Amino acid sequence: MKATALTRAYRRRAPGEPRAIGYVYILPALIVYAAFLLYPFGQSVWLSSQHWDGLTVATPAGFDNYRALFSDASLRAPFLHALLLLVFYAALPVAIGLLLAALMSRARIRGMTFFRTVLFLPQVLALIVVGVAWRSILAPDGLLNDALRAVGLGGLARPWLGDYTWALPAVGVVGTWVGTGLCMVLFLAGVQRIPRELYEAARMDGAGPLREFLTVTLPGLRPQIAVALTLTIVAGLRNFDLIYITTSGGPGNATSVPAYEVYHRAFETNQVGSAAAVGVALTVLIFVLTVTVSRLVEGRRA
Repeated sequence: MKATALTRAYRRRAPGEPRAIGYVYILPALIVYAAFLLYPFGQSVWLSSQHWDGLTVATPAGFDNYRALFSDASLRAPFLHALLLLVFYAALPVAIGLLLAALMSRARIRGMTFFRTVLFLPQVLALIVVGVAWRSILAPDGLLNDALRAVGLGGLARPWLGDYTWALPAVGVVGTWVGTGLCMVLFLAGVQRIPRELYEAARMDGAGPLREFLTVTLPGLRPQIAVALTLTIVAGLRNFDLIYITTSGGPGNATSVPAYEVYHRAFETNQVGSAAAVGVALTVLIFVLTVTVSRLVEGRRA
């Protein structure tokens, strides 16, 4: 009887080691995560509720720094610029990557490996190097303006990074160039996992290239599209390197973005509390957008 009772008790237990052992395994990682991410973020939240110049004694500000995000035009503008840059950093790379992946998966192109390497190259380069290179290309006497003059379009030449209208789109084009290769590689890997039978069935039903892409390729790439959107949205919103190297937020504040505004306010104008509020708001915005993308994809897959 005792043996039978022990057997039943053993069967009721979950297989493997006790659940508490799992927490012991992940405890070192949790400690590192808390020390280097959660604690600094908590400090930022506290600083965002203070008026502090980095030197003197901080004074409570309540929610003044957060209210300023809505009432101060100089703080609203960086967030609006960041959302506009998402068109260049996320939407265009994903769209171009899908187009390139669809073309490369259908056509037999010589030197395919070379083209993939060239398109993926910007992901390997440091953004500082990318910024310096494109700053030279977009300079008033740079390669782009020289090329326009050479083909008789000198009237279109302008100081791209110094023009209030074109500075932000110019930086956005650089972001598109950087992100397209990553999206293309992700989508090419995803296309190879789509069963060939689905394409054959679509062709037997008389589907052309466009219908085949919309009914087979696009639905099959939903997981890769979610990953690409998440990576590019995060990269676009936390963009600092390119802005700092190419325009430093100028001309005026025409290209200022939240990450650069944190640096500018904390280290140049000594508004540490305001900088912390911008950083916290940026973190929340990134979290909300990435979770929304993930939820949409999971909802579709369900």
